[in-house]
Amino acid sequence: MLSLSKLMLLYSLLMIRNTALTSFFYVALAIAAITTLAACNQSSSRGRLVSRNNLITKTNAYSNLFIDSLTLENFISKEVTSDSLALQLRNFYNARNYGFAWFDENGPTVQAEGFWNAHKKALKQTGDSSIYDMQLHLQMDSLFSGDSTYSMSKDTLALTELRMTKHFFDYVQYAYGAKVDPKSVQWNVPRRKLKPVAMLDSLLSGSIKQPLFNKAFYALRNEVFRYRTIQQKGGWAVVAGKGKWKAGDNNSSITSIKMRLQSSDDYDKTDTSSLFTKALEDAIKKVEVGYGLKADGKTDDALIKQLNIPVGERIKQMLINLERMKWMPEAPSNYLLANIPEYRLHVVENGKQVMAMNIVVGRAANRSVIFSDELKFVVFSPYWNIPRNIVRNEIVPGMNHSKNYLARKNMEVTGYSGGLPVVRQKPGGANALGKVKFIFPNSYNIYFHDTPSKSLFNRQERAFSHGCIRLQQPFDLAVYLLRNQPEWTNEKIKAAMNSSKEKWVTLDKVVPVFITYFSSWVDADGLLHFADDIYGHDKRLAVQLFEK
Repeated sequence: MLSLSKLMLLYSLLMIRNTALTSFFYVALAIAAITTLAACNQSSSRGRLVSRNNLITKTNAYSNLFIDSLTLENFISKEVTSDSLALQLRNFYNARNYGFAWFDENGPTVQAEGFWNAHKKALKQTGDSSIYDMQLHLQMDSLFSGDSTYSMSKDTLALTELRMTKHFFDYVQYAYGAKVDPKSVQWNVPRRKLKPVAMLDSLLSGSIKQPLFNKAFYALRNEVFRYRTIQQKGGWAVVAGKGKWKAGDNNSSITSIKMRLQSSDDYDKTDTSSLFTKALEDAIKKVEVGYGLKADGKTDDALIKQLNIPVGERIKQMLINLERMKWMPEAPSNYLLANIPEYRLHVVENGKQVMAMNIVVGRAANRSVIFSDELKFVVFSPYWNIPRNIVRNEIVPGMNHSKNYLARKNMEVTGYSGGLPVVRQKPGGANALGKVKFIFPNSYNIYFHDTPSKSLFNRQERAFSHGCIRLQQPFDLAVYLLRNQPEWTNEKIKAAMNSSKEKWVTLDKVVPVFITYFSSWVDADGLLHFADDIYGHDKRLAVQLFEK
């Protein structure tokens, strides 16, 4: 079979020949080439070749410079090894009728200079030279320093134009593309699709500001840059000694704590005394919130442990979570997001958080699954249909130990399956699901629910469930979800939650739900957070990102 590049060369030659001849033979051969090319394109790069836009001419083009289609095909055959990248180049130049993107009659465009400066800044911040094209960098730096574009030959200028476009697509993949297949680390949220051609079109039209990702991505990426600067300066020293210190105390260890906080820009650099001041108490409270600790403004072993994690390890933790953010699909306006390491549920409406609450997630042996779905049902006073593994490991032994076990637990047997009783717990205050559950039908049998065990929400670590997610404020969530269904007043919701009969309510509009695993993020107030890797997902992803 002819290679993709050769087919495109054949296609271009035939189209040139066909402009002068109307022979049926050439037309038929051209159609055959196009058909073969399209099939090859769709199977190899999962894309579609767009038609050439002949409506663009020198009078209405972005630039008055144009590339010959054969020049593009020669460039692809020599310098492009990826079918997907070749398709991106063809689609980009087909859509603009092969007009230049980065140069006009006056030299490099404003957009070219903007991209180049941002690109060089990113390379400097990351210190990564894997995306460095020496020949292109020398040419572009020379042009931006004032050398005439047109000292280049026509062919060299066209080649520089194509290299810039290829470099843009390479950079987009490097900066925004995922490096790990999410499914390989049990991430079951649908993956975001990169659209490099659309991004470049937006850049050139001036309509793009921060492409592709939300503010949280860029905020965390900026923290990576900040921490790399700290690392380049030698990182931070280990806090000397241990001890529980509070405002008013005086000890040499307090000076060590101040120096550590100063190195991460979390405390006033002019204070080097050994006195535990009110200002230090306030700074520690903020740091404790960032580490998910009790914000009491006092130091203890848990805080010192977090402070003594090396800056390099924190950078890796942030990079791991930036990788996950690259996987996330574009968020809808309204959604629920449960972040497992944070033990929090976030309710977002019109792009802004309107509610948040503590949650209890699955213990390490019963990990809550990472996936997304749509919340469709609110179930008041629910039955708990007990999973078979719990029946086998907990219920049957209890039944064997005591004939009153089921009655004490407000349970009943509804049948038998595979030698095991089918057991459910009836509605009531002792029901393991509490007074309400929220269903987003999925193959993992995961849902949100209330719980009678309210004290667990006050603990710092909250991984206790069998896999489903328990909510601290289930009534508030029910009120929110049913806010547009006026028949469900607060009083009716309370009555339904305290009934002896199960009641299913269908939402008038489904709400997207994301169960995620982010162990580092920046909140809406700009505070950087780190959470423990409770399931070991960070550790497994680190192997693929940093070791393979």
